[in-house]
Amino acid sequence: MKHREAFGRTRGRARLLPAALTLFALLTSLAAPGLARQTTGRPRRVNTKTTTQKMAAAQTTPTPAAKPTPTATVKPASAASKQTPTPAPSATPQTTNSGLPKLQSPPSAQPDAPAQSDDQEVNEDEVVKIESNETILHVRVVDRFNRPINDVRQDELKVFENNVPQTITSFTREEVPITYGLVVDNSGSLRSQINQVIEAGKTIVDSNKPGDETFVTRFIGREQIELKQDFTADKELLNDALGEMYTEGGQTAIIDAVYLSAQHAGERRRNDPAEYKRRRALILVTDGEDRASFYKQEQLFEALKEEDVQIYVIGFVNELDKEAGFISKSKRQKAMDLLDRMAKETGGRTFYPTSLSELPTIAQEITKDLRTQYVISYVPTAKARPGEFRPVRVAVADAPGKEKRIAITRSGYTAKGDGAPAAPRPSPNQSPSTVRRQ
Repeated sequence: MKHREAFGRTRGRARLLPAALTLFALLTSLAAPGLARQTTGRPRRVNTKTTTQKMAAAQTTPTPAAKPTPTATVKPASAASKQTPTPAPSATPQTTNSGLPKLQSPPSAQPDAPAQSDDQEVNEDEVVKIESNETILHVRVVDRFNRPINDVRQDELKVFENNVPQTITSFTREEVPITYGLVVDNSGSLRSQINQVIEAGKTIVDSNKPGDETFVTRFIGREQIELKQDFTADKELLNDALGEMYTEGGQTAIIDAVYLSAQHAGERRRNDPAEYKRRRALILVTDGEDRASFYKQEQLFEALKEEDVQIYVIGFVNELDKEAGFISKSKRQKAMDLLDRMAKETGGRTFYPTSLSELPTIAQEITKDLRTQYVISYVPTAKARPGEFRPVRVAVADAPGKEKRIAITRSGYTAKGDGAPAAPRPSPNQSPSTVRRQ
């Protein structure tokens, strides 16, 4: 009897076991979608510390075992985890949102590097500082008709600083290599003259001699001031840059173009004694009407005090309105006032052609003018305080036949922080250096 009862209980348990398994499977299937939704709704976060500990434990386990295949976990991208590629540095400065103009240049445009001796060791981390108390003046001597005079002797020249006579330490009439920039207006107002302007530029370039360096700037508005060709002695490259010029619409920014080009011309001499005595100039070709420059006139002329750069101007002002208003100057007069001041305050000249046939002659006069200047050096008898302006005057004796001769140069300099003389500038009372053809 007991055997039957035990057997019945065993058979009852056997019948309940499948039913229990079936119920467990049913509950598991019902719970699985919820678990899946919970898993996919937010990705798992990997515990870096735990993972590192497990990896370390696996590395220290001596038993060679097959590595388990890791489960890929997809993480959403975040601003902190995104790797933004750093753009390569560009050689072309761009105009910032503030409107500050920049001199734009092609990425391939690189200035010619000064030649260095093979046996000269250069430490890239070394800071080279050049100190000089010598003041250098570039002087033009002309007659009453603004014609250059080439036979002036050193004993016929006198230099005064702060009205105190100075001793000339060097004087030369030799042709010194020049560094100059061709700054050409490409605005729509020069559409009818652009071909002749290009040819005039090529005439100037063709007159370059060994050692000369030139750069070419094309400009329209403040955001369109482009360095077409950086410093080079290669005439073919310069002529190619001029040949690629074309006119287009825009608000002309003459002041900005001169401001940036003068700075660029000044970069060549910094910390290089071989470049210090080079004559530097800008040859500006424009109609003279500034419409949308960022810099003001006074900012330009303050900047020109720091750069010993002469400015020569070829001004096509005849197309501008010459009728003045009731209380204002005409557009032509405003343009001529600006261009004349640029030339006068830097010791240069202005030319106002009335016909395109005059351009080759003007180009020859400019190059001749640059070649026939005198270079005078002296050491000031009294050291200037940093920031102090020192007026400078050059006097020249009359010719033997009592013909009047006039010395034209900058009229002073502002001492730099170390007391060394900065770029001189001319005084308003010096002889006009303007040639007007009307």
